[in-house]
Amino acid sequence: MMLRRVPILVVSVVSIATLEIGLPSMASAYVALMAGQRARGLNGTFNNVPVLHSNQPEIVTGPGILVNTAKGSAIAAETNRPLRNPAYTFNGEFGVHMHHKYYPDDKRKMGGRRDRGLLTLALIASNPGRQPVTLRFDKGSVKNSFEAPYLPNNLMGVKPLGKRPWNTGPGDATAVQMLRQELDRKLKPSITIPAGGKAIVVSTVLPARGIANGLLHGRSDGPFTMAVVAAEETNDPRRLISVLNSGRLAPGRIYLNRIRDIQLGRVFSRVAGVALGDTYNASIQHDLRQGPLHVPLTSTARHNFGTRDVQVNPLSTRMADSALNNVGTYGVRYDVTLNLSGSGAHQLVMSHPVVSGKKQFTAFRGSLRIETMEGYREIHVGLRSGESLALADLNLIPGQTNPVKLSLVYPADATPGHLLSVVPVQQLAMLRRREIQLEEARKRLDSKKDRTVSPNALPPVIQAQPQTFNPPTLPRIEPTVQMAPLRSPIMSPVTTPRYQEAIQNQQEWLLEMQGR
Repeated sequence: MMLRRVPILVVSVVSIATLEIGLPSMASAYVALMAGQRARGLNGTFNNVPVLHSNQPEIVTGPGILVNTAKGSAIAAETNRPLRNPAYTFNGEFGVHMHHKYYPDDKRKMGGRRDRGLLTLALIASNPGRQPVTLRFDKGSVKNSFEAPYLPNNLMGVKPLGKRPWNTGPGDATAVQMLRQELDRKLKPSITIPAGGKAIVVSTVLPARGIANGLLHGRSDGPFTMAVVAAEETNDPRRLISVLNSGRLAPGRIYLNRIRDIQLGRVFSRVAGVALGDTYNASIQHDLRQGPLHVPLTSTARHNFGTRDVQVNPLSTRMADSALNNVGTYGVRYDVTLNLSGSGAHQLVMSHPVVSGKKQFTAFRGSLRIETMEGYREIHVGLRSGESLALADLNLIPGQTNPVKLSLVYPADATPGHLLSVVPVQQLAMLRRREIQLEEARKRLDSKKDRTVSPNALPPVIQAQPQTFNPPTLPRIEPTVQMAPLRSPIMSPVTTPRYQEAIQNQQEWLLEMQGR
């Protein structure tokens, strides 16, 4: 049998197998669920709200300034030379995102038998004018990994989101409160900066080996600048402000010797500067009678699924060792509306591509809100690279538009390049069956250690299964006080000729392989 005769749907199966058993891969990155199908661009838009991002350096090893939007410069600990500030004056609506880890240079502070060192991260607002400026906050949260621990073994897959989901890690914990448009009770709703003065907006004490994340949205009645500083073993406001006045940057800036690589796009670095945009809106119409829908929920130049739709908001100003743009879009709220035509049982699916040569990793751990005509639900999603997870069952009513709205605040520590799909229930069930077959084939090959696998060999084929799909339904998500009940979808077969032809081709290929 010539490999060129194998249908596209089956070629994707072979490529998955080659990755799993270590043979030469046939693609550098792909989503198996989309095999033989095309994605459409969302082509949404960012707003123009300026957001201070403090994420470079991500790992802080000692005290100093992390980012400062006042005019001027600060001395880098690594080079003892000045590094220009990403100057920006805020006035009106604004946002803040900060995400840092603390790994002190002094290993005695790392914990274990000794007490852990403590690092205070503080957001400081400065008023250069002659009149007081008041900042008012309508939503925001600051959490560290000891307040909101991440429990990796319990949080993979799709699960209902509780009222206080503080066991999902600090990045997701803050994003949840932003998604719900809440202001954490520990944060002040307003702060007034005296003329020519400074004020601590928020602060959190971070033990060594911990992670802190903060997201804020507010509005000012006058011009001001912002800075994020780190101070060891103190939470005294005067000492925090003295760190800002010292004019010295915190150590940990590992990209200072790779400025040229950043400029040429060879390395990404992380963001230290001001990005324009805290919300991304997109709406698309699709007739599922013409085939499944695939759109990039988050995308990069590398992972846009062939659409050339790259969702990156620009930086207005940045530090020299910062990324060139806000590829991570951490803290950005996504509101995506899918206006669907069609009928019967479908599933809303989220995927992340397989990347050849890389081990599987956690590509997303965050929370989403899904709204349909039947109500809405909040879920937590733990997604690994190469996975496709069903987020919701959809029962489409024929003869009308069925809107599905998905909202999320993009959490820190996620890896952009996520695909959002609406597919017939059979399509995901078929993918699950292939994954089981390939895993069994891999185990068979592993058990034959004394046998050499030819680079051109195909994995053993499991006995062909009859054309009957009984996909497992998603766990029922019980409505909370804020949630309208959702009806269980009615499962109905999909009869598109294109899909049935792909199934028939696959069965013929399997039967032919068995006769070899």
